[in-house]
Amino acid sequence: MANTVFIKPRHRVQVKPGAVVTLGQAAQIAAPDGGLIRRLKTIPLYRIQPSDKNIVIIDMMQMIRAVLDVDSSLDLQMIGPSQTIIEVVYEKRKFSSASFVLVWLLLFVGSAMAIMNFHEDVSMQQVHRHLYEMMTGQAVDKPLLLQIPYSLGLGIGMILFFNHWFRKRINEEPSPLEVEMFNYQQSIDQYVILHENKESLRPLDDA
Repeated sequence: MANTVFIKPRHRVQVKPGAVVTLGQAAQIAAPDGGLIRRLKTIPLYRIQPSDKNIVIIDMMQMIRAVLDVDSSLDLQMIGPSQTIIEVVYEKRKFSSASFVLVWLLLFVGSAMAIMNFHEDVSMQQVHRHLYEMMTGQAVDKPLLLQIPYSLGLGIGMILFFNHWFRKRINEEPSPLEVEMFNYQQSIDQYVILHENKESLRPLDDA
C-alpha cells in the first residue's frame, strides 16, 4: 500500500501553444507520500506541436508508461475517464465595436422578424380581437388591454426560459439551452476521443 498511487485523468485541460503537458495537469494524483506526488506531477507527457491544431488526446496508457519509466515499483490504480482532452487555447482575435454592433443588429432584426412572422402565421392579432370581444362584448381593432400584457409576458417568459438577465443568472438551475449545449459538447468530446486518439485507430497489421 505504501507504493500505491491513484491517478484520475481529468476530462478536459486547457493549455497554451507549445506548452509541455505534465501529469499534474492532465490528472489528479493521490498517494501516501506527499513528496512522491510532487515528483509525479512534474512528469512530462506531451509537448504541444503546431501540427496538433487545437485538440490532443492523452490516453491512460500513456500516463502509465510515463510514470513507470520514472519508478517501475509503483502500484498504479487508474480511476475515472480513460483519456484526457487537451485543448490548445490560442490568443483570441479582438472583436471590434463595429463588428459587435453589426452582429447585435443582425440578431435583433432576425429575432424580431421570426417573432412577427410567427404571430402573422397564427393570426395572433385576430385571436386577440376575438378574445377581447368575448371578454368585454366590444369589437375593437387594437385590443391593447390584451396586447400590452402579452408583449410583456413574452419578454419575461424568454428571460425565465433562458434563466439569464444579461450576464446575471436568475437561479442555479440550468436553462434548456445550456442543457442542449452540454449534450452537444459531450457528443463532440466522444467523437474527438474516438477519432483523435491514435492508439484507438491503429490498424490490425500495425506492429
